[in-house]
Amino acid sequence: MRLLLISSSTVHGYGYLDHPEPEIRRTLEGLRRVGFVPFAMHDVDGYTKTVKQRLGAMDFDVTPIRKASDLDTVEAIFVGGGNTFRLLRELYERELLDPIRNRVRNDGVPYIGSSAGTNVATPSIKTTNDMPIVYPPSFDALGLVPFQINPHYLDVDPASTHKGETREQRLREYLEENDTPVVGLREGSALRVEQGTVTLVGVHPARIFRKGEEPFEVDTGSVITV
Repeated sequence: MRLLLISSSTVHGYGYLDHPEPEIRRTLEGLRRVGFVPFAMHDVDGYTKTVKQRLGAMDFDVTPIRKASDLDTVEAIFVGGGNTFRLLRELYERELLDPIRNRVRNDGVPYIGSSAGTNVATPSIKTTNDMPIVYPPSFDALGLVPFQINPHYLDVDPASTHKGETREQRLREYLEENDTPVVGLREGSALRVEQGTVTLVGVHPARIFRKGEEPFEVDTGSVITV
């Protein structure tokens, strides 16, 4: 499998998909036809238009994926960000989970996810930051990697007076009830998965959470084993 799991499509100071563009080009090298899954957003037509324009500027042709047969002719799959619960519900209702999984696992079609698209690449969506605005049939997702990801991972601001749970506290709560490790993926970073090797790319370290252990940092460029 070849995966690129991006924390966020937009980073402060950059336009849409600007900061991960080199990694996107690397992942899609030699390919042209990209299938786009737009269901994390309400305005799927507007979202598809935006992605067509942006990837078109990188010389890729974009085909919207609305049903399983749309996957037959694409050379890569991009699942965009938005609300993870809405995205997963649509993947279930449109019966797209197994076809996407088969194309990626069995046919070697590269998969790029951003934010919500990264969440659904993991075993479940239990570590998303999104509100459950709709209810999917299950939290189980594609399971392309054997660990969870928390995109947009945010460190505690020591000057903040906010008294709600921090991101780290919420992930510790997740591990009170679940065993699967979590990668806290900060904005501006991504995970590149090739031939079973997971490498952290981008500008920030990642924070790893394992049950029964203290969280620890992994530097960019490192191979991650969780």
